[in-house]
Amino acid sequence: MNRLAVIGTGVIGNGWIARALAQGWHVVAFDPDLNAPARTRAFVDNAWPSLTQLGLATGASPERLTFANTLEEAVNDADLIQENVPERLALKQDILAAIDAAAAPGVIIGSSTSGFKPTDLQKHCQQAPRRVIVAHPFNPVYLLPLVELVGGDVTQPEQLASAQALYQALAMRPLLVRREIEGHIADRLMEALWREALHLVNDGVATTEEIDAAVVYGCGLRWSLMGTFLTFHLAGGDQGMRHMLEQFGPALKLPWTKLEAPELTDELIDKVVEGCEHQAAGRSVAALDRRRDDFLVELLDVVHKYWPEAEGLKGRI
Repeated sequence: MNRLAVIGTGVIGNGWIARALAQGWHVVAFDPDLNAPARTRAFVDNAWPSLTQLGLATGASPERLTFANTLEEAVNDADLIQENVPERLALKQDILAAIDAAAAPGVIIGSSTSGFKPTDLQKHCQQAPRRVIVAHPFNPVYLLPLVELVGGDVTQPEQLASAQALYQALAMRPLLVRREIEGHIADRLMEALWREALHLVNDGVATTEEIDAAVVYGCGLRWSLMGTFLTFHLAGGDQGMRHMLEQFGPALKLPWTKLEAPELTDELIDKVVEGCEHQAAGRSVAALDRRRDDFLVELLDVVHKYWPEAEGLKGRI
C-alpha cells in the first residue's frame, strides 16, 4: 500500500490528501496548526461525495489519514512526499531542506509551488537535492488531474520518471515541463488571461461577471476539449493552422492586449471584490465549492469520452 506524506494542509495540501485517500493510499500529514486535523477532516468529508461519484479505488477510506506530531515522523517510510507550505521562497527552502534531511534519500519530494523554480527550491538541501522537484497541481487537486513536473539543475531523468509513475498511481495526468521557468506552463497562461481581465475591469470595458461569461460560454468550452493550439488549427478551415496564421497572424501586432498588469489601486480592488460578491449572490465558498465539484465531475466524464488517452484515468481521477 502506498504512503503519501503531506507537509502543510491548506487548500492544496488537503486536496492532495483527499485524492490520495480516494486512491486507497495511506496518508500521513503534518501541520503545526493545532486546528489542522479538524479542518482537513471537514475538507475530506466535503470532497468525498464527488470522489465517490467518480469512483473510488479498492481500499479507499478517509480512515487511512493520520496526523504526525513532527515533520520527521510524517516523512518516515513515505513513498512520496508533497510539500504545500505558503508561497514564500525562504520558507519553502527551509522546509524542503528539513524534509530532505529527514526522508530516505530515494524518496521523491514534490513541491506544490505555483511559481518557483526547482533549482531554487533545492538550494539548501544537503542529502539528495536532485529528488526535490516541482509537482504543481491545480485546485481542486482531488478532481483536476493535471500535475506539472519540473526538475532542477541536478535532477536526473530517473527521478522524473519515478515521479511520473508515482503521480500516475494517484490518477494524475503528469505533464513533464521541458525546462524550468517561473510559473511553469499553465499558470503563465492563466496569468496572461488574468492580467488582461483586470485591465478590462479597470478600464470600464466589462464587469467581472461579463468577463467570466465570455470565458464560460465562449473560449472555455472549446479549451476544455482541445486547448489553445488545436482550437486555432480549426479556425484555419481545411488548411488548418498555416492558413490561420497567414490570415490572423498580423493581428498579433495590433494593440489588443496589455502585457503588464494594471496597478492594484483601491478602486480596482473594490471593483473586483464587489463584482465577485455580486456573482456569488450570497452563497458561501463551501456552497460554491460543491457547485464547482458537481460540475467538474460531469465535465470530466465528457473529457474522458472525447480524449481516448484520458480513458485510463476514468473512475480513478
